Amino acid sequence: MSSIQAVAKQDILAIVDSYKDENTPLMMILSEVQNKYGYIPLEVQEIISEATGIPVATIYGVVTFYSFFSLKPKGKYVIGVCLGTACYVKGAQQVCDKFSEMLKIKPGETTEDGLFTIDALRCIGACGIAPAVSINGKVYPKMTVDKVPQIIAEYRNAEGGKA
Repeated sequence: MSSIQAVAKQDILAIVDSYKDENTPLMMILSEVQNKYGYIPLEVQEIISEATGIPVATIYGVVTFYSFFSLKPKGKYVIGVCLGTACYVKGAQQVCDKFSEMLKIKPGETTEDGLFTIDALRCIGACGIAPAVSINGKVYPKMTVDKVPQIIAEYRNAEGGKA
């Protein structure tokens, strides 16, 4: 826990304190911490546990169960590839594989430059435009393998053309 900066620890404790009157505050606390820091490492879970009395095992179980929480920092651009049934049968796995191939990472991993993370999602509710991919909330409908290089280039160009 010594690697968590004192300021960050105070921020986390303030978040916990802001939900002290809630009957079941854990999801709200974790959501706010995730939004603020981008991930919830074990050290932070221990701080939350100490402050709330909720066992670390319970907190860890929640963090690892829900895909919107992360134990590791995510990239600037989070590529969510929907692998729900409608998207899967229309080629979403091949789209996911193409992102992985081009970025040289697997789902759940982040590129070395910190730009991209690939998340394999189980349904984003966009079945009518399957297969769907979302990047930081922007949805790309009817994705194909052929569109992947152009999309990656678009985001790399936004970063000043990094290869």
